[in-house]
Amino acid sequence: MKTTRLIIVAAITALSASVQAQTGQAACERLRSLHSGSSRILSAEYCAAGEFRAPAMGSFNPPPIMLPARCSVRVFTPTSSDSGVISEIWLPDAAGWNGKLLGTGNGGYSSALSYRQMAEALQRGFAVGGSDTGHEGDGLAFGTGHPEKIRDWAYRSTHVLAEDAKAVIAAFYGKAPAHSYFAGCSTGGQQALSEAQRYPQDFDGIVAGDPGNDRILLNADFVESWLLTHPANGPSFPASKLAMLSKAVLAACDKQDGLADGIIGDPGKCSFDPHSLLCKASEDTASCLTDSEVSIIQALYDGPLRTADGKRMFPGWPRGSEAEWGSYLISPAKPVRLEFWSDWVFAEGGFDLRTFNAPVAVAKARAKFPYVEAIDPDLRAFQRRGGKLLLYHGWADAVVPPEDTIGYYERVKQLLGREAAVSVRLFMVPGMEHCAGGPGATTFDAVGALDQWVTGNVIPVSITAAHESDGKPLFERPLCAYPKSAQWDGKSDPAKASSFRCMEDFTQ
Repeated sequence: MKTTRLIIVAAITALSASVQAQTGQAACERLRSLHSGSSRILSAEYCAAGEFRAPAMGSFNPPPIMLPARCSVRVFTPTSSDSGVISEIWLPDAAGWNGKLLGTGNGGYSSALSYRQMAEALQRGFAVGGSDTGHEGDGLAFGTGHPEKIRDWAYRSTHVLAEDAKAVIAAFYGKAPAHSYFAGCSTGGQQALSEAQRYPQDFDGIVAGDPGNDRILLNADFVESWLLTHPANGPSFPASKLAMLSKAVLAACDKQDGLADGIIGDPGKCSFDPHSLLCKASEDTASCLTDSEVSIIQALYDGPLRTADGKRMFPGWPRGSEAEWGSYLISPAKPVRLEFWSDWVFAEGGFDLRTFNAPVAVAKARAKFPYVEAIDPDLRAFQRRGGKLLLYHGWADAVVPPEDTIGYYERVKQLLGREAAVSVRLFMVPGMEHCAGGPGATTFDAVGALDQWVTGNVIPVSITAAHESDGKPLFERPLCAYPKSAQWDGKSDPAKASSFRCMEDFTQ
């Protein structure tokens, strides 16, 4: 972006070599005078080492985090006459800087920065940044009648962050970062893929977790899944039966990886049939499913979003994710992200939930807002400059179907050919819900694996993950590069990752 490139030039021109060599408070305060074009520094505050408290999120007050000394900078960059992005960049003192930048993503439609992720990165020596995606708040009202703000949220804000962060780093340290990375999950995962697709020059390495990159189909699927579980002429699917269903699925597929540990190793190989829970004639109890309930469950597995002639448009929800269906599919009084359709796509009126026509709505959304998707598998420009992409997805995700990420990965591989083997990797995480949580080993260092890949050409074939409680690991598992999955060796300590082997097919 022109304005942020000008910031870099102005910064380096304005600061003498002696000033560039300064660190800490003096160098931080000097940043306040940097102005160029329409971009401007809103604040540059030096913070001594100590406790940091992220802003409250509703009634939740995040616990304090101990941080090293840093220069905290906020930059505003207008992106149109109706929109602009605020980036926040944290700069450790020069002695503690590892020479690298890590950009971080956002969640949902929220402007909130990923402060915990930023804090952890700062502790590891990264200069780190995040953006407000061009608006304030966590709903979709910001985009109604403001397509440029939607552009900022969808993709532009991450590019602005990349350029602003590099500019501030050049001014503060007197040199550019040796390597620049981006890591995000959910909407952050979409931002990550958008960067690789649209701005391949921004980052050397990218981590994309549980990406909602097929955004239009995902939002259509939320509607279809809700309509399926809330029929107009019948009772809604009872959320009270989800625990029973989840238990039955686990009993059917838990041992496929050789170990009964409450984790389904590969739901793609789980053949659980909901008909096995069919109630007896005229019976309807908490321990069985009626005919209509069986049909609903099967449709959710198969994928409820269909074309007019019945062809699947989007993957179904995975076996093993049933315990989390309440939050997005069943318990809400209306489909989640309904405003995307009622207020954005059909802003002129004429939207009716009960007559929602998915193929028509999807076509209209793509014509009106094509930029809210990040589905282009052509990563050749990113690959040619040496970029590395590490994808991961939780197998128990009930917010974004894991199969959608697998499908995207396969399309990328097909297009890149042999080069895909050294530039893109996918890791499926058994038992992980959306971005975190669940019974599996869900704590792992994706950024560390990416860094070794970029700087040392160590292609990740597995990543050690842990299931933690109160910050202490209870057991470990290897996350295997797809299509392989971890299988227990049948004899060694199942709490250790070394007791598992990455295999394409389970052997009993």
